[in-house]
Amino acid sequence: MLSTVKSLGLAGIDAFSVTIETGLHRGIPSVDIVGLADKAVKESRDRVRMLFYNRQYPFPDGKVLINLVPADVRKSGSIYDLPIAVSLLCAQGFLPQPPEHAVFLGELSITGALVRAVGVLPMLLGAARQGIKRAFIPFDNAAEGAIVQGMEVYPVKTIDQLVQFLRGQDSLLLAGSVEPADVKLPNAPPPLDLREVRGQSAAKRALEIAAAGGHHLLMIGSPGTGKTMLAKRLPSILPPLSEAESLDVTRIYSVCDKLPVGGALLTERPFRAPHHSISAAGLCGGGSIPVPGEISLAHNGVLFLDELPEFQRPALEALRQPLESGEITLSRAQGSLTFPSRFMLAAAMNPCPCGYFGSSSRACTCTPQKAAAYLNKISGPLLDRMDLQVEVNPIGFETLSTANTEESSAQVRQRVCAARAVQAARYQRLHIACNAQLPSSVLEEACPMSENARLRFGQIFDKLGFSGRTYDRILKVARTIADLAASETIHSAHILEAVQYRSLDRKYWNHS
Repeated sequence: MLSTVKSLGLAGIDAFSVTIETGLHRGIPSVDIVGLADKAVKESRDRVRMLFYNRQYPFPDGKVLINLVPADVRKSGSIYDLPIAVSLLCAQGFLPQPPEHAVFLGELSITGALVRAVGVLPMLLGAARQGIKRAFIPFDNAAEGAIVQGMEVYPVKTIDQLVQFLRGQDSLLLAGSVEPADVKLPNAPPPLDLREVRGQSAAKRALEIAAAGGHHLLMIGSPGTGKTMLAKRLPSILPPLSEAESLDVTRIYSVCDKLPVGGALLTERPFRAPHHSISAAGLCGGGSIPVPGEISLAHNGVLFLDELPEFQRPALEALRQPLESGEITLSRAQGSLTFPSRFMLAAAMNPCPCGYFGSSSRACTCTPQKAAAYLNKISGPLLDRMDLQVEVNPIGFETLSTANTEESSAQVRQRVCAARAVQAARYQRLHIACNAQLPSSVLEEACPMSENARLRFGQIFDKLGFSGRTYDRILKVARTIADLAASETIHSAHILEAVQYRSLDRKYWNHS
């Protein structure tokens, strides 16, 4: 006897179809699972056998061959428990053969309960694109299932519930109408606000420009000047995620098992702040079967690298290509996987090991050679990709003790959203979100300069010897400054302010 049941698999964050073919014939009792199944998949036979015994379902007496198609693609994880169990019951005639447009996925406990699965959202989205009309998933993944349009998604608590439904003896609720019981989400931390940062008007201005245009930001200053405080408040002035951005972020977090139980679409932009001891694989993704790293978890959000020179050199250099392309491709013997990684990089660092090089308030204890070696941990190509370089200076007692009210994040965010709306309208046909993503092919068209601005920019460019990449980045930052000023044309003041944010590499990196 033969049965076929549809399921799904994941390659990175993309879904592919898997068909479970179960054949029964006479012989010495045995169960073989073939089709490039990993250990977790092969262990399904033991879980399913014990489950059938506990729930008093029939288990074949003879030889059982379970084939996972396609046989040349590796299948991993425990999500094939449910389709294997259904296929075994169908092969014995205990259940009717399910329709071709239905898929099953989920891990089974030996008591018959379905366990929450990882990566359900991207699998269901892929299935919907393939024309699948019905899916059966674990009950704890109901919120993810409710996101998918054009498909009947049934959250299931136990295999008994599913068997009764497939035999027409009971009904199931669709994912959109299910409210998971006993779901307790962690209390969200209090929101951070720019109002809490005293002074630092220049750094706050750079933060606003970075948020408005999606630009990368580097802050340099002595310890305690507020670099980390400023960076942690960057998400509070970013515009909310669009529906498409939210779906992209949620897909990644679903694959990495970082969605809260009962949580659906993520609505807040990610903010990732890995420790400086992280490896290149942890930052960019890796493993024998590659999984997304921190730069992909920061997709459509912020990646904050505090104490930038303390990060491993290979990890920092691995950022160079994703900073340009917005994605990262990881190649392994089994093939290549591409993950999205379009993030804003916010970095903070001290100017030297002791932190006080160039400080007027405290003497630096580092030799010039030691300070130069510290700064040179940041390569020129990586530094060149930082659109805004801002110095964060110590603030005095008067500023700290004043009762003046600082501008709130909500006020800044309003200006940022207005600038982003202008960019969204301007780049609608290009399918990009902000100035930082502007391709060089349309740079001149999107960034018209006044004659005076063009003349001043030319003089500065020749005098300072900027690279071609620097030219593009300065022009994009100037475009953002003009958008914040509600100006369609880039004027001299916008160019001069943008150039000002490219001066710290000359102050610090050429001091030896």
